Order: sequence, then C-alpha cells, then structure tokens
Amino acid sequence: MLKRLCAGLMVLIVVLAPMYLVAGPATDSVKANVTAVIDVLKDPKLKGPAGKKAKEQKIEVIADRMFDYVELSKRTLGLNWNKFTVDQRKEFVELFKGMLRDTYIDRITAYSNEQVNFTKELPLTENSVEVQTVVISSSARTPINYRAMKKGNEWKVYDVVIEGVSLVSNYRTQFRDILGNNPPQTLIDTLRKKKAGSK
Repeated sequence: MLKRLCAGLMVLIVVLAPMYLVAGPATDSVKANVTAVIDVLKDPKLKGPAGKKAKEQKIEVIADRMFDYVELSKRTLGLNWNKFTVDQRKEFVELFKGMLRDTYIDRITAYSNEQVNFTKELPLTENSVEVQTVVISSSARTPINYRAMKKGNEWKVYDVVIEGVSLVSNYRTQFRDILGNNPPQTLIDTLRKKKAGSK
C-alpha cells in the first residue's frame, strides 16, 4: 500500500497541464507548481544523463515550495510530535523530507504523459482546503486530492489523498507502530538507515 501511495504522489508531480480548472487561490498555487515541474521535465537542455542531476535539483526546489514539510511531519507524527526534542524534530523533518524526495525523483523516469483535471476546491476549515483532481492515463482515472493550508500569503500542501487514502495517515500508522514501545530516537535511527541504504 505504501508503495502505491508513493507512486501516486509522484503522479501529482509528473502530470501534464490540466484540461480544465475550477479556480481558487489554493488551486492556482498547486497548478503553478505542477506546471513548473512540467516545464523542467520538458526542458530540452535537461535531457539525458548529463541533465539528470540538474533536473532533480530543480524539482527539489519546486517541491520545497509546494509542500510544508514541517506541517506534514507534525500531522504524520500526531501526538508523538510532542515527545521529540527540538533537535529531534529538525532531524526528523529533514529525514522524512529526504525520503519523500527520493521516492518522487525515482518516479520521474516513469513520466508517460498522464493528464490531470482540477475539478473542485473544497473548504475544510477557515484556512485550509482540499484541491480535488483526477489523474487520467490510458488505463485508469485516479483521484488525487491535495490538502493545503494558508501560511501567510502562501498555500502549502500538507497532505495528499490518493484514491481515498491519506498519505499522512498511512505514514502515521507505520511510525506509530515503531514509536509504540520505543523512544523517538528509534524512529530517527530507522529513517537514517533507510537513507543510508538508498545511497
């Protein structure tokens, strides 16, 4: 299930421009970031092995602009966030961000002209919305919704719901199992090992 969720998360990054759009500030923000990624993917100067590293770096910048990794981390850890020290929180956020990055950068190579329709912007609270989309490929229609909250004058994505399953909730279950009988450092060490193993 995790692999499927991560693959779905990658699809939200590697999609073509939407066919139609129900406008709203959060939707506009998500659309702008998706379009920026598309521009990087289509840039003829970044083709082949020579441009791979530059392409990855450009997409990392866009992802950092699009996602609120601190908010995502807080919601993923839930009440366990309060058990982490300030330094542990900082390290967890960086490790978690790196794990998500590695997943979608690997997914880039699977880019195959999927198309996304932005269908609705649904208010959740006074400062948060869900941007609802449908990703269309030759074989499937996949609902992928982005939950975003307003931070100052910007809208930041803090969760992605793929076919009704929340990315935050999925990771929360896994991390809660690790933290059930272990201190926060155990989870951090686990993510460190995963990071080392991916190199």
